[in-house]
Amino acid sequence: MTHNHDHNHDHSHGHVHTNNKKVLLFSFIIITAFMIIEIIGGFVANSLALLSDGLHMFSDAVSLGVALVAFIYAEKHATLSKTFGYKRFEILAALFNGVTLFIIGIIIIIEAIQRFFKPTEVQSTEMFIISVLGLVINIVVAILMFSGGDTKENINMRGAFIHVLGDLLGSLGAIIAAILIWAFGWTVADPIASIIVSILIIKSSWGITKSSLNILMEGAPSNINIETIINTILEEDAISAVHDCHLWTISNDLNALSCHAVVSSDMTVAGCEQLLERIEDKLNHLNVNHMTIQLETDKHKHEEHTLCSSVQHSH
Repeated sequence: MTHNHDHNHDHSHGHVHTNNKKVLLFSFIIITAFMIIEIIGGFVANSLALLSDGLHMFSDAVSLGVALVAFIYAEKHATLSKTFGYKRFEILAALFNGVTLFIIGIIIIIEAIQRFFKPTEVQSTEMFIISVLGLVINIVVAILMFSGGDTKENINMRGAFIHVLGDLLGSLGAIIAAILIWAFGWTVADPIASIIVSILIIKSSWGITKSSLNILMEGAPSNINIETIINTILEEDAISAVHDCHLWTISNDLNALSCHAVVSSDMTVAGCEQLLERIEDKLNHLNVNHMTIQLETDKHKHEEHTLCSSVQHSH
C-alpha cells in the first residue's frame, strides 16, 4: 500500500515583507537623490573615489529598485503555470545585485590602476564635503535597513543592504583620501581608496552571487543538514528505509523536501496519516516548510541509484 501526502505549512511572512518594502522604498528615494549630487560632485572635484562611490550609489539605486519590485512580485499568488508563485523573483534580484556589484568593483579597480600611471589633480575640499554628506546619508539608510528590514535571513534584502554598506565604506574611503590630498598633496590616495573599497565590494558580492546560484541550482539549504532530516524520519519505528530524498530552497523563507519512506504492507490508512503528522511536526522544527512524503512498501520498485536509496532503519 502506497500513500502520497503533500502538506504545505504557509507561515505568514507578510509583515516582514511589508517592512522590507517600506524600508526599500525610503532607501531608494534617499539614495537616488544623493547619487545625483555625488556623481556631479565627482566630476567637479575630479575625484575617482567620489565618482566611483557615486556610480556605486547608482548601482544601489538600481538594485534597491529591483529588490523592491522583487518583493512585490514575490507576493503574487501561485498559478497553474507558476505553482510556487513568483517567490524566486527575489533570488533573481539578489543574483542581479551580486553580479552588478562584482562588475562595478572590477571597473573601478581598472580605472584606479590607470590613475597610478596618470595622476590627476583632485579638488580635495569639494571631495571632502560631498563625501561627508554621503557618509551621513549611507549611515541613515544602513540603520533604516538593518533595524527595519530582514537583512539576516532574506538574501534579497541582504544584497541591497550590502550595496549600502559598500557605499558607506566608499564614502569613508573618499573622506580619508580627501584629507590626505588636502594635507599632504597625496593624489595617489584617491585611487588607493577606490581599490580598497572595490575589493570589499567584490568580496561581499561573491557571497551573494554564490548563495543565489545555489538556490537557483536547487542546492540544499545551507542551514539544513540533509542527514539530520533523514535520521529524523528514520526515528519512526514504522519506517524501515528512506530513499529518493531531495531538499531544496524555493525562496528565502520556504524550504522544500520530497522523499519516499518504506513502511510495512499491513499498515492502515489511519496509521499512515498519524505517522505523516508526526514527521511533519518534527521537520517543521528543522525549518522544512513544504514537504511531500511518499509512503510505500519494500515491494515498490524504484531506481537504485537515487539519493539515499540505501539508508536503512538503525533501530
